[in-house]
Amino acid sequence: MKSSRRGNVDPFIVMDVMETARAREAAGHRVVHMEVGQPGTAAPEAARRAVRDALQGDPMGYTVALGLPELRARIAQLYGEWYNVDLDPARVVVTNGSSGGFVLAFSAFFDAGDRVALGAPGYPSYRQILRAQDLHAVEVQTSAENRYQPVPADLDGVAYDGLLVASPGNPTGTMLDRGALGALYDAAAAKGASFLSDEIYHGIEYDKKAVTALEISDDVVVINSFSKYFSMTGWRVGWLVVPEDHVRQVERLAQNMFICAPHVSQLAALAAMDARDECEANLAVYRRNRDLMMAGLPLAGFDRIAPPDGAFYVYADVSHLTDDSVGFAREILEEAGVAVTPGLDFDPVRGGGTLRFSYARSTADITEGLERLAQFMQRRGLAKA
Repeated sequence: MKSSRRGNVDPFIVMDVMETARAREAAGHRVVHMEVGQPGTAAPEAARRAVRDALQGDPMGYTVALGLPELRARIAQLYGEWYNVDLDPARVVVTNGSSGGFVLAFSAFFDAGDRVALGAPGYPSYRQILRAQDLHAVEVQTSAENRYQPVPADLDGVAYDGLLVASPGNPTGTMLDRGALGALYDAAAAKGASFLSDEIYHGIEYDKKAVTALEISDDVVVINSFSKYFSMTGWRVGWLVVPEDHVRQVERLAQNMFICAPHVSQLAALAAMDARDECEANLAVYRRNRDLMMAGLPLAGFDRIAPPDGAFYVYADVSHLTDDSVGFAREILEEAGVAVTPGLDFDPVRGGGTLRFSYARSTADITEGLERLAQFMQRRGLAKA
């Protein structure tokens, strides 16, 4: 049987690392997970309680394609609470996680053959989803001097129909301030290009609040999710905010592609939005973990890093140690029992010399992982401690 060329996407390397780590654990080895881009905590108790209550009598049938009206209204309210943005709930589209949001957004705003500019390093599934939709990912190399975030100069001479940015970014955790985000929006607008902002790590910030693209313009697409700040990765529920005149088009696509996001997950998400104390307690753990990473990684010999503003990642330049990040990560897992993500997931050009370390797990896990990394690097004569 013939295969579609749209299916010729690259593997998501971190998922392969997770499977290798799982196999080692099944064989009786202790593994510290610094590869996983998800919280180590469960969904908020209020979310789980809401589901238990609903299961007693709610048949959990289809919802309307745009999502439960009360959830859309609560998401719109969040923009007033976090950013002082007055958002019409009619512009909110509840999606099957941020991944479903990307599929809908790319389908609604681009035609086959269109070019979407992305900063590298960046989330690998951007380019794979684009490829699967016969779109072209145009990756522009960002610089350490700009903390691996794109600037308008990076786009000079680049032809593109859309620009996708992420702040805080994955794998770096670095953010764009209002001026930087506005400059990128202006650059895209000057070309008549659509502007998409991945904001799934909003809420997980340390020293300053992230800026939403909706503070810059209404003529943007925002992608967000309950996976990170609200600790609901496996529930697969997220949202889009789209310009008013595109809502019906996105709705038609959602009706046919997904019917709706999972009803039970939408109920859980609605309850989670009022679990601020629990979410902030998780943030306090990430903050402690970040401090540990920023102290411990350089002592272990991983000292070429851009300090993260948000999310729960540290992206390290290890090009002075290796040009094979996949092999290096494998050695770290096998010899130190620590799972980390090779940079090739995030940057096909320079990723052979980078690693991503996640600190989303418990503080005890992060402490143990740093100790193991230091011992691994000491055995190689590379640690500073």
